[in-house]
Amino acid sequence: MRPKTVAATFAAAALLLGAGACAKSEDSGATGGGSSAGPAATQVVQSAAPNAATCTSDQYGASKIDLKTAQVGFSQSEKEANPFRIAETQSIKDEAAKLGITNLKTTNANSQFPKQIADVEQMIDGGVQLLIIAPLNSDGWDSVFAKASAKHIPIITIDRKINATACKDYLSFIGSDFAEQGKRAADAMAKALGNKGEVAILLGAPGNNVTTLRTSGFKDEIAKVAPEIKVTFEQTGNFSREDGQKVAEQLLQSNPKINGIYGENDEMALGAITALKGAGKKAGDVKIVSIDGTKGAVQAIIDGWIYSVIESNPRFGPLAFSTATDFFGGKPVGQDIIIQDRSYDESNAKTDITSAY
Repeated sequence: MRPKTVAATFAAAALLLGAGACAKSEDSGATGGGSSAGPAATQVVQSAAPNAATCTSDQYGASKIDLKTAQVGFSQSEKEANPFRIAETQSIKDEAAKLGITNLKTTNANSQFPKQIADVEQMIDGGVQLLIIAPLNSDGWDSVFAKASAKHIPIITIDRKINATACKDYLSFIGSDFAEQGKRAADAMAKALGNKGEVAILLGAPGNNVTTLRTSGFKDEIAKVAPEIKVTFEQTGNFSREDGQKVAEQLLQSNPKINGIYGENDEMALGAITALKGAGKKAGDVKIVSIDGTKGAVQAIIDGWIYSVIESNPRFGPLAFSTATDFFGGKPVGQDIIIQDRSYDESNAKTDITSAY
């Protein structure tokens, strides 16, 4: 049974968190997808376990501040030619504007980890009082933690988790259950293939927990529910459409009879579609399952090229700032705030494409 969920509107998220609640390239089909306005944008949060770990400003050692007058820093990991990153950054900016936060500084690492570390350290040196970080990598943040800890600056990480200690090195992580996304993708693939066949995995970028967990979740579930489905090809496509196409072209040369492709994000899956078309394949010849929920991928379901898409909702602004508001207000906030993601297939793609980004 899936966890009970509650809508993460600003007010609902505040109540939930107070009670202890606790990746991609260009998409020409995603015009306007960066807006975080409207009911389709609402993230949904899983109900927290009764004993879920929380953190308070007293525990963290942070001073209470007024967010409206505070210096807030947001570090984006990848260039915003990517629909996920476009929507994510826009959501942070939109919510800051909604709350009257006028001193928001944003940076973009353009997929260069040393640059992201330097960006964040410069914001700390410049006097930010709250950091929201979309990490490129899960490790390598020690210098940032040391600087932030010395000034008692809370850090909220979104969409990728940092391998560190919550309520010490950072305040909270807000994001999806990536292993669960992989499991749901496996269930969809098993259904698409009738529980037998050969599948290729287009792996996400190495060095982060999203790739690791989306892979292990998929493999573990396939072995459990459809042992006659064999993963016969794995190669990184770096969450990039261009790389996804190149890897899929190599795949089709080595195994033109592949039955299914699991793209660990929509961009790689869309790149694979280009490769399939170039190889003379028709829509539906190879079953594709991917993760993200971009408009381009949902449209590909309607067009018959993708079988199913598991959503990974990038609109973190309301949850990030409601978490910060509760924290600075003295309320306990969750150390892990896990959102519940929807899915798309032929049954709802046409009616629900407006919910995609």
